[in-house]
Amino acid sequence: MATVSAWPNNPNPNPNSPSSSPSSFLQVDPNLPPQPSSPATSMSEQSDHLYFDSNPEESDSLSPPSSLPPIRTSLSENPNPNPNSPNSLSSSQPLALLHVSFNQDYGCFSSGTDRGFRIYNCDPFREIFRRDFDRGGGIGKVEMLYRCNILALVGGGPDPQYPVNKVMIWDDHQSRCIGELSFRSEVRGVRLRRDRIVVVLEQKVFVYNFADLKLLHQIETSANPKGLCEVSQSAGKLVLVCPGLRKGQIRVEHYASRKTKFIMAHDSRIACFSLTQDGGLLATASSKGTLVRIFNTFDGTLLQEVRRGADRAEIYSLAFSTTAQWLAVSSDKGTVHVFSLKVNSGSPVTENPNPALESNAAGAPAGSSLSFIKGVLPRYFNSEWSVAQFRLLEGNQYIVAFGHQKNTVVILGMDGSFYRCKFDPAKGGEMTQLEYNNFLKPEEPF
Repeated sequence: MATVSAWPNNPNPNPNSPSSSPSSFLQVDPNLPPQPSSPATSMSEQSDHLYFDSNPEESDSLSPPSSLPPIRTSLSENPNPNPNSPNSLSSSQPLALLHVSFNQDYGCFSSGTDRGFRIYNCDPFREIFRRDFDRGGGIGKVEMLYRCNILALVGGGPDPQYPVNKVMIWDDHQSRCIGELSFRSEVRGVRLRRDRIVVVLEQKVFVYNFADLKLLHQIETSANPKGLCEVSQSAGKLVLVCPGLRKGQIRVEHYASRKTKFIMAHDSRIACFSLTQDGGLLATASSKGTLVRIFNTFDGTLLQEVRRGADRAEIYSLAFSTTAQWLAVSSDKGTVHVFSLKVNSGSPVTENPNPALESNAAGAPAGSSLSFIKGVLPRYFNSEWSVAQFRLLEGNQYIVAFGHQKNTVVILGMDGSFYRCKFDPAKGGEMTQLEYNNFLKPEEPF
């Protein structure tokens, strides 16, 4: 049985972080759910310990934020916002990158390193904040909440700043951790919404209320070492996707309608999936990495199938464009693909919106140049291929998202590379590289 208590005597669980409150890289949102003045006294069985730092003076409202402020993009007054940490620019040791991920609207990305974490703006590209710790410092996961002052941190690397079985809720306005979720096993992933915190373990997913950290739901999954889990971001419409209990199965939770849908997406284990912002569409890839399938999350209908290639590949990321007109895919083959989708995202997803695609026995998509002989050739020749590609270093891990500029793709590499590319939706073919940066190299002072 989990216990709940406020931190006694030591409101800052990180002895290496500053006791004062230096300038925050993120502007505080007064509408964010604050720390509760009187935490609950008992909870359902979910974790070993759950703490939330109580501060009655800040308990103005428990309502989730309706909007979030932008990041302050200038730190000229304080180039190193943590006065007690060493200046990373003077370190002679190369920086080791442990984690990289986009925020919910793909306007920013965060990186966890063996010394701390950093936050970057995508357009224009620039590092806008870094926090390095005195001792330890390894941050294996950093999850942003849009552009506000709340982050979720998990330790990582050979010298982790926090235990790998804990999720630390960091308030950068206060420059300290305000709460923690502790589990019996290693945390594999964290997802944030304005009203929920989702924690992924090897074989469980926990859903908490953001305002008071109350456990709302726990889900059993198959082995999930990658921490695969996605949540919708539309206000008031929570859709959660995670692996099911069977190989190749996806579990979809529609919390608004209290409906659970199981989708047998692939014969092989699930390697990657992505969800649209409204939770209506799901893209999945298996461990084979040859096909990507797009489903209606409401009824599990297969809407479209596209082919990345013929040989096996490890799919690292899938990303929908804002309008779900495009889908981007990155893999260990060193190529990012952009596919054209035939799903209308402008209206709510309904049951079986395109039954013709589902009933195409030969698998030939509409518009395929070989669809006239779909009953003769194997499915490989009838497959729907990408309209645009970008070549990268094969074997390196990259994640991808669509940029805020029209027809652009942003690519982040675990080697510290940042690419911005543009594709031509009419001509297709090779994308044009617009920008390259190495976000791990030492930067000039802000």
